[in-house]
Amino acid sequence: MLALLAARRSAKPAMMAEPGPSTAELDQILTIAARVPDHKKLVPWRFIVFEDEARRAFGEALARILVAEDAVAPSEVRLETERGRFLRAPLVVAVVSRTVENSGAPEWEQVLSAGAATFNLCLAANALGYATCWITEWYSYSPGVRTELALASNERIAGFVYVGSANARQDDRDRPVLADIVTRYTANKC
Repeated sequence: MLALLAARRSAKPAMMAEPGPSTAELDQILTIAARVPDHKKLVPWRFIVFEDEARRAFGEALARILVAEDAVAPSEVRLETERGRFLRAPLVVAVVSRTVENSGAPEWEQVLSAGAATFNLCLAANALGYATCWITEWYSYSPGVRTELALASNERIAGFVYVGSANARQDDRDRPVLADIVTRYTANKC
């Protein structure tokens, strides 16, 4: 497990290909994704799965929504990009963060739990040998996409996780130096 955690990295969706997870693997991935800290057992997240033809259909919805929301008419190239956006990987999972009023579990804790679920989804897929990429981009914040996905007023997109088989190895990137990000508390100072 430590080797997986030390070496994992996101893969660009353009570097993903078939196969994606089987139905049984996806169930396992989502079960593990849901196994995160969840103060007061509120389940402050849910998953929307895009697979098979649903990926193409959602791409058509993205193009339609972009035309409706963009102040300047998008080019045909941009519209084709949106139509093909969810076809870059065999599977895309939207993680929806939802918060509920609860004095014992502040909103911030619920949002963090949704983030943990999103990353657990990535880790579970990685452990099964799949590449992943957690993306937000414009459509995570679009009012039209909110409507298309029937998000409630207390819900928002934590991210879209692209899952597939890596068709190329992506170089690692620079990581933070521990000395730059770690302090130790001592009496009266940090």
